[in-house]
Amino acid sequence: MKLLVEFGISFLSTVGFGIITNVPRCSLLPGGITGAVAWTVYVILNKQLDSLFFPNAVAALIIGILGNCFSIKFKVPVNMIYIPSLVSLVPRGIIYEAMKDFTQGNIAPAQVNLMNTLIIAISLAGGFFVAEIIFKGIRARINQQQLSKH
Repeated sequence: MKLLVEFGISFLSTVGFGIITNVPRCSLLPGGITGAVAWTVYVILNKQLDSLFFPNAVAALIIGILGNCFSIKFKVPVNMIYIPSLVSLVPRGIIYEAMKDFTQGNIAPAQVNLMNTLIIAISLAGGFFVAEIIFKGIRARINQQQLSKH
C-alpha cells in the first residue's frame, strides 16, 4: 500500500513540476507515468540494495527508455518528459545537508554528503547515457518504419 501511495505522490509531483516548468500539456501524463514508474523502481531497489549508484542508475535508465518511447508516441521533445520525471530523484536533501555542514564547519560530514551527491549525479547521467545507447537502435527502426509507411 505504501508503494502505491509513493507512486501516486511521485506522479503528482512530476505532473506538478511539469506544469510549473510549462511543458506541453500532452506531455504531462506520459511524464507523470515515467516519473512515477522510475521512482517506484528506485524505492524497490533502494530497499533491496545497499547502494546509492545502482537504484539511481536504473531509475534514470527507465526514464530514458520510457521518455524516448513516449516522446515518439506523443510527438514531443524527449526533454519535456525527462526534466519533470527527474524531480523525484534529484538529491536535494543531501545537497542541503552538505552546504549546511560546510557553513557550520563540519567538514567531514559535508564531504560525505557531497560525495554522495556526486555518486547520484553520475549514476543518473550514466543511466541516461545507457538508455540513449539502447534507444538509438530502436529509434532507427522506428524512423525506418515511419518512412516506409509514407
